[in-house]
Amino acid sequence: MELTLALVALAVVLAFAMVKPRGWPEAVAAVPAASLLIAFGVVPLRDAAHEVEQLLPVVGFLAAVLVLAQLCDDEGLFRAAGSAMARSADGNSRRLLARVFVMGAVTTAVLSLDATVVLLTPVVLATTRTLRVPARPHAYATAHLANTASLLLPVSNLTNLLAFAAAGLSFVHFTAVMAPSWLAAVAVEFFLLRWLFARDLAVKPHPEPTTDPVRFPVFVVVVLSATLIGFAVASLLGLSPAWAALAGAVVLGVRALARRETSVGRIAAAADVPFLVFVLCLGVVVKGLMLHGLESAMRGVLPNGNTLLALLGIAAIAAVLSNIVNNLPAVLVLLPLVTASGPAAVLAMLLGVNIGPNLTYVGSLANLLWRSVVRRDMPAGFREFSRIGLITTPVTLVVAVLGLWVGVALFGV
Repeated sequence: MELTLALVALAVVLAFAMVKPRGWPEAVAAVPAASLLIAFGVVPLRDAAHEVEQLLPVVGFLAAVLVLAQLCDDEGLFRAAGSAMARSADGNSRRLLARVFVMGAVTTAVLSLDATVVLLTPVVLATTRTLRVPARPHAYATAHLANTASLLLPVSNLTNLLAFAAAGLSFVHFTAVMAPSWLAAVAVEFFLLRWLFARDLAVKPHPEPTTDPVRFPVFVVVVLSATLIGFAVASLLGLSPAWAALAGAVVLGVRALARRETSVGRIAAAADVPFLVFVLCLGVVVKGLMLHGLESAMRGVLPNGNTLLALLGIAAIAAVLSNIVNNLPAVLVLLPLVTASGPAAVLAMLLGVNIGPNLTYVGSLANLLWRSVVRRDMPAGFREFSRIGLITTPVTLVVAVLGLWVGVALFGV
């Protein structure tokens, strides 16, 4: 009975998050679901409190990064990026795709996948309209990069932050080990999408004339660079990277407030508190599954050890589970089970929950958010998304695991 209640609660929460009726935030369903599980004793109050306590540092960091990304957008960083992509394309759609990949990979790595979906994707769509070229290859590039390119840094994805804490690696060590996977996965995505959209990319750009100069936000780039260095320094000092993200957000926020370019309310809205509450409640719901059978079931399926074959198996199972229950619940389920096998197993699981969501819309909330962003500019049906995912995801995942194998051999774990 307890397992059934937990499964129903998870299904309701995820379905609500995917549909978002009337635009209501995900917390509208997550808070009652978590509360009912606690009230019926499915999740003891002590376990629920412990789960929330474990997730709070991660959620705090996510809030700081969301604010930082919004302030960067307010300063014109993404508009400048779109202008640079359009100029450097130089009449070639394939070159534009390469620029989108570079910009998307860097944006996802430094500012997290949410910035790529919410802030960069509209800029990419506007750039394709200006150049009068098909939007599909470039839009799908941002969708896939929001997941695949989030492998590099501990701060690139909420799943990374959870895995980072469990892996026991420093910021620099984590990044060094994951770098081969990140480079290989992004490269494979680029060549596969270029092949899949060859016809669209054959269209030559015919840019609309524009006279509006775009200012390059030097100050923002300097602050972002300092924040990125701060992530590494904080890790070396044993501090949470949230402090570095908070410092960057404070610097940009105070400057924007002093210049009356934003407001306290707008900054608070950027933190997306309802989504943060949703993450905490989702952790409680998943805890109910773990306490009543799912943990033992998954333990019997997951390979043990850190051999190449074991890492491939862990990554594959994580990818499949992501497309059944979404990648955030998947990492909450799998993380306690793979930690005993060592950091390499944790990172292999991370490859699965980050790359796997490119297979279906269900895989991550970022996919659903991307669909709502691009819907006005192009059709983005479930069938096409999954067809492209079936071609790209398995190959990318295998190559990424091989990259992880190389990273572990080079830098150790």
